[in-house]
Amino acid sequence: MEKFGRINVRLNALLAQSGLSKNKLCQRAEMQRTQLNHYCNNTVTRLDTDVLARLCTVLHCSVGELLEFVPPENGGDGQE
Repeated sequence: MEKFGRINVRLNALLAQSGLSKNKLCQRAEMQRTQLNHYCNNTVTRLDTDVLARLCTVLHCSVGELLEFVPPENGGDGQE
């Protein structure tokens, strides 16, 4: 696990709860399917605040519901 923990994007779970298809979400959030897949698969390397706002608007959720902080296993003091 990463030294400082990691951020998980919980888009798959929220998408399942919403009942929307990926295609509908792409249309409503004005996203490319490839970009959406990166968010769904937690392979996005830089979070775009505009994209997060669009996803939260379409899915009627908060950023805190969309993103989850997973602390490092060592307690997160940043020391080695």
